[in-house]
Amino acid sequence: MPVTEEQVREALKQVKDPELGFDVVNLGLVYGVRIDGDRVEVEMTLTTPACPAGPLIVEEAKQVIERVEGVREAEVRLVFEPRWTEDRMSEELKLMRRWGMFG
Repeated sequence: MPVTEEQVREALKQVKDPELGFDVVNLGLVYGVRIDGDRVEVEMTLTTPACPAGPLIVEEAKQVIERVEGVREAEVRLVFEPRWTEDRMSEELKLMRRWGMFG
């Protein structure tokens, strides 16, 4: 069965931003997923280009994608355009932010 974008995004929910404690999908850090057979390419960003955990987040993302059944190879590319803003967060996280539950 071919790999789907949904499977990749679900796997990426295991990857947390260590400073905020939320996953990269709900934070809106995943900009795109491209699947070509058993190869997956992900474009993602960080909450700030100077994030010291950037290399760790990228490596962890690559590892969780490569554990998805049917994935042979994953490439995770960091991009900084468009710039990440809180508008990209899931509705759930936006509500938590409004209620003062983080940040």
